[in-house]
Amino acid sequence: MPRTRTTAAVLLALSMAAPLSACSVGGESSSSPGGDKNAQEITFLTFETPNLPPSYWDAAIKRITAKYPDIKVKKLVSPSADRTAYAKQLRASGQLPDVMIAVSPSGFAEAGDLYAWQPGELKDFLVPDGGAINGKVYQLPTNTQTIPDVYYRKSMFAAAGITTPPRTYAELLADCARLKAEGTTPFVVGGGKDAFPSVLPLTGTVATDVYRKDPDWMLKRRSGQVKFAAPDFTGALRKVGDLARKGYIDSKMVSLDYAATEQAFLKGKGAMYPMGSWFAAAGDKSPIKNDIGVFAWPTDDGSELLSQYTGGGLDVNARSKHLDAARKFALAFQLDKTNLDASVRSDALFPAIKGYTPPSDMGPVFTETYDLWTRAVKDRTTVKAFAWETGGDALLPGVDAKVFAAAQDVILGRKSPGSAAAYLDTEWKKAS
Repeated sequence: MPRTRTTAAVLLALSMAAPLSACSVGGESSSSPGGDKNAQEITFLTFETPNLPPSYWDAAIKRITAKYPDIKVKKLVSPSADRTAYAKQLRASGQLPDVMIAVSPSGFAEAGDLYAWQPGELKDFLVPDGGAINGKVYQLPTNTQTIPDVYYRKSMFAAAGITTPPRTYAELLADCARLKAEGTTPFVVGGGKDAFPSVLPLTGTVATDVYRKDPDWMLKRRSGQVKFAAPDFTGALRKVGDLARKGYIDSKMVSLDYAATEQAFLKGKGAMYPMGSWFAAAGDKSPIKNDIGVFAWPTDDGSELLSQYTGGGLDVNARSKHLDAARKFALAFQLDKTNLDASVRSDALFPAIKGYTPPSDMGPVFTETYDLWTRAVKDRTTVKAFAWETGGDALLPGVDAKVFAAAQDVILGRKSPGSAAAYLDTEWKKAS
């Protein structure tokens, strides 16, 4: 993922998203001890999703400890989708893990909890300054995820007389009307206990209506130059609310968690699914993979735009008892070719490593998603993905959960776009 939190995830849902992907079952276990009885043991905080089960992590860890038998790894698993919140709980009890994956460095870095990677250690990364905080990188910028992509069922589009994916936002609304008239729910948007799936439509509208005009908007929000209650951001919220008001987003689905939301789309409960690029892995494993297409969230004028973020890699505890072992493990884990290939196959990540190319036998959903991204990169039509940034351009610590809640409230009609934006400004002030 999530997020590309893919995120998310992402996951986030990365899975995101997403990413970047979301977490599922929590727990704690020892994994992959090295063969050296004098080995240094480090703790490694991971997460689990339908794409990333325990076997994925165990195999990835074992590849590295086989190379470095002087390192033992105790695997920890986040019990919820909010890996960052769990890391904060562990820190509060004096148990911050030695190595963590997909934990936002914001807040930890400023407190001196994370190791700042040196330029020489980042020489193999395509975006060596990805996610930097005050000029320093605390999370290895390993993966790029696009958030959101809009996945759609080709057969449902065809049944509604839609021959091509929408390029403009007006065309998207017209397609939604056709689908609804056909008795098909246009969008599958969930949330539930994982919360983050609800933000994907907002990430899309912020990209097209806010970040496209001002790529540094979030940096300006952090410096107090702009507010959520400004017309452009409120307008992005209004677009999301209108989709729900017109019945294009089924409010009943918002109670579904990440895994259930994914299954709802795969089982035909709706025609379109805004999600991080990590969904491509699940799409290619499904029996309907050849019926799934993908397009970018449309702009008003139809011009090309795709939101993405590079980061999501491993953080290292600056106060680790075995700091050198933790650093060595983290870099090796992120640069191992087999691990990278496994992350592509399991979570559809786009490794941001120099010279890396994905396996040639990837499925159609991944291939189309990856091609959409490479075209946008070539054409220089990318912006960052709102609510998925993790560095000095990120939401303040704790505000991401407020953004997810605000997006849900707008979809469910519990808050107007204006009141949701004002709420976010209030929460921002509290966080700062």
